[in-house]
Amino acid sequence: MIASVIFSVLLIGGFGWFTMNILKIRSNILRGRDLNRNDQPKERWKTMALVALGQKKMFARPIPALLHLGIYVAFVITQVELIEIITDGITGSHRIFMPALGSFYTFIISIIEILSVAALIATIGFLSRRNILKLARFHKPEMKGFPTFDANMILCMELLLVTCIFTMNGADEALYLQGASHASPEAGSFGFAISSWIGPHLFGGFRVETLHILERIGWWGHWIMVLTFLNYLPYSKHFHILLAFPNTYYSNLEKKGKFTNMEAVTNEVKLMLDPNAEPFTAAPATEGAPQRFGAKDVTDLTWKNLMDAYTCTECGRCTSSCPANITGKKLSPRKIMMDTRDRMVELGDARRKNGQEYEDGKFLLGDYISEEEVWACTSCNACVQECPVNIDPLSIIIDLRRYLVMEESKMPSELAGMLTNIENNGAPWQFSPADRGKWIYED
Repeated sequence: MIASVIFSVLLIGGFGWFTMNILKIRSNILRGRDLNRNDQPKERWKTMALVALGQKKMFARPIPALLHLGIYVAFVITQVELIEIITDGITGSHRIFMPALGSFYTFIISIIEILSVAALIATIGFLSRRNILKLARFHKPEMKGFPTFDANMILCMELLLVTCIFTMNGADEALYLQGASHASPEAGSFGFAISSWIGPHLFGGFRVETLHILERIGWWGHWIMVLTFLNYLPYSKHFHILLAFPNTYYSNLEKKGKFTNMEAVTNEVKLMLDPNAEPFTAAPATEGAPQRFGAKDVTDLTWKNLMDAYTCTECGRCTSSCPANITGKKLSPRKIMMDTRDRMVELGDARRKNGQEYEDGKFLLGDYISEEEVWACTSCNACVQECPVNIDPLSIIIDLRRYLVMEESKMPSELAGMLTNIENNGAPWQFSPADRGKWIYED
């Protein structure tokens, strides 16, 4: 009874804390501007199935893709076992589904054990890539400090979780062989794929009392690691485990390179070019400052930009493919997403504490992302193409540029000359439109 009460308290407390953090994240994301991404539902479901569920874009790099697949499938399938753990924890039973399911139960747990071994191998592989092989994309400046700690922390949690699973099953198997299991003392063996070997070889020499303790350590350790992992997710890059699905569903389905236009600016230009155009009727003015041209802070970005930031896996594929970064420029698309998320969390926490109108005097542009980074981008869309969960760093960069140009009148001198030529000549070059035929064709 005491164990069931402790389990129930942990269950309610763990899921309650997780729910509270989810609501905070939702509140932060909704601070962004409105954006309609509800069109083409069939195409969106297809994109989510291929990219998030099917891991389609991961396989551009086969080795990490296979390692990730091992952890991904294990994570999804092993959640089935949580149903039994929660039921056992509340009722005080042990392997409550085993008598009813029989051999099918053995089959399910065997699959979970095989996948757990695959996850163990993949976890060791990922730890080696980060800490022994030291892949360059995991050691960029933005990865110093917490990001590296975070990645290693999650992988160590995976190792501990798998250890708990096999300690629980292996000790229970050894207890079965001695006729002393919690569930059915008269049974002969579980017959699970891995623990039927681990049990007699690793735990066969222990006394029954010791095996009971080891089995309970494995069972409680498994449960506590699940709750710890669950509540660590909202603070970690691994939150993409949950957000990858909605983020890919709300992907930008337009062709890459097609930029959005501000409606107010578009209509103003139409009126200037067409005297017969109907005047644009703006929406009723709302309280507060008017909407900025472009983005200076996270509240000027769309909710999808902010969801992108929370979904970022910090894998660095975008940065490793960015021509600006490769050639030594300061720009890192991964850093753009990390900075956006950090600023969003900072502002969200401050406003929950001090009121929704609170301004802390900081901005995404300037305090987190420099103008040098923004102007280093070549708009090539390599980062968008490479991202395994369809994150779009370029849309954030473009909005930051818009603010600099349209609000601050700041731009590199090379661009100023080009824009002047476009305004005067209708082309980036210093040639009169009347002379265009002279330089378009060769004699």
